[in-house]
Amino acid sequence: QVQLVESGGGLVQAGGSLSVSCVASGRTLNNYAMGWFRQAPGKEREFVATISRSGSIQGYADSVKGRFTISRDNAKNTVYLQMNSLKTEDTAVYYCAATGRTTTSMRSGFYEYWGQGTQVTVSS
Repeated sequence: QVQLVESGGGLVQAGGSLSVSCVASGRTLNNYAMGWFRQAPGKEREFVATISRSGSIQGYADSVKGRFTISRDNAKNTVYLQMNSLKTEDTAVYYCAATGRTTTSMRSGFYEYWGQGTQVTVSS
């Protein structure tokens, strides 16, 4: 019912900024809470940020608070993750996720739909 495609990843220097996007197809995002997760080589997938269906509520992992901002534009079926003051430890594949449930969550198992991921590499 929902297909998610991430884009915008790339190579940036530490201290720089990058924005990644997630575009949905098959159905509009109006009724879906969204999340961003990331996975570095040799590590488990971890929560990054989440946003409610209307966009009025956002949540962040402690490691990215004050640096990352999640937002959405339901008219464009798109969710964004603006990443500022990037650190080398932010290097990972970033995944977009969607759920038809009524609340947001930090748990990956909460989300039914996942994108293919986009690589973000932060150099020292």
